Amino acid sequence: MSKISPCLWFVDDGEAAAKLYVSLFPDARIDRVQRAPADFPGGKAGAVQLIEFTLAGQSFQALNGFSPPEPTQALSLSVNCDDQAEVDRIWDGFLAQGGAEIACGWIKDPWGYQWQIVPQRLAELMAHPDPETARRAMEAMMGMTRIDVAALDRAVAR
Repeated sequence: MSKISPCLWFVDDGEAAAKLYVSLFPDARIDRVQRAPADFPGGKAGAVQLIEFTLAGQSFQALNGFSPPEPTQALSLSVNCDDQAEVDRIWDGFLAQGGAEIACGWIKDPWGYQWQIVPQRLAELMAHPDPETARRAMEAMMGMTRIDVAALDRAVAR
């Protein structure tokens, strides 16, 4: 487990969320499912309480808190994707399970957590030493929902 692990709060479906996340990322696995050893506010002994899982080498926790969580835009999970195929696979995986598109490469998962699905090419273009190239890339990105690498390349080539 990592020294610092994000802990995502769910009502009672943290295990379902962890299974979805694990299905979308490489080097991903559910490491441990912990059941409550005793009754607790909102839950009974034996209920799934904490799920530890790993995505692309980063450890996470999913906590079944048995009360409605309030995900916030102040925290999102950013995924650095190698190419358009990886962007599409992750994006489509979230949408297939009831996720919602936001804008500029952001998508909300079925539990309300926000993910930034960022192709490496966008990061390269936004940090380009030519300010005009970086500007064109940013302007193109601002008009997108899912990031389209080919459209970014066309925008900076004009």
